[in-house]
Amino acid sequence: QVQLVESGGGLVQSGGSLRLSCAASGSIFSINAMGWHRQGSGKERELVAVITTGGSTNYADSVKGRFTIYRDKVKNTVYLQMNSLNSEDTAVYYCNLRGRRSPLSRVDLDYWGQGTQVTVSS
Repeated sequence: QVQLVESGGGLVQSGGSLRLSCAASGSIFSINAMGWHRQGSGKERELVAVITTGGSTNYADSVKGRFTIYRDKVKNTVYLQMNSLNSEDTAVYYCNLRGRRSPLSRVDLDYWGQGTQVTVSS
C-alpha cells in the first residue's frame, strides 16, 4: 500500500499564502513524479503543479508565478507554496504520486491522497 498524507489546508484571506504538504509512505519502489491537483465546487479536477524525480516542474497557467512546488526526496514529501491566493483558488487539493511499488512493476500507477480543503475569502 501507498499512503499519501496531506496537510496545510485551511481558510485564508485573498492575497494570503498557504503551504500544503504531502508525505508519501508505504511500499514505494520508485517515484516518477509527485504533484497537486484541485477540484473546485462544480468543476472538474485539474492539474495544479507537478514535479518529476529529476526536478522538472510544470504548472497550470492560472497559478504560474504564484505557486511553487518543491520536494524533499529523503522524506518523500512534496510541498506546494501558494502565494497571492484568490477566490478562484478555493478547492479541495489532492496530492498525487505516480510510481511503482516494486521492481517487478512494468507500469507506473497513480496514487491519491484524501484531499485538503483550501478556502480563500474575499
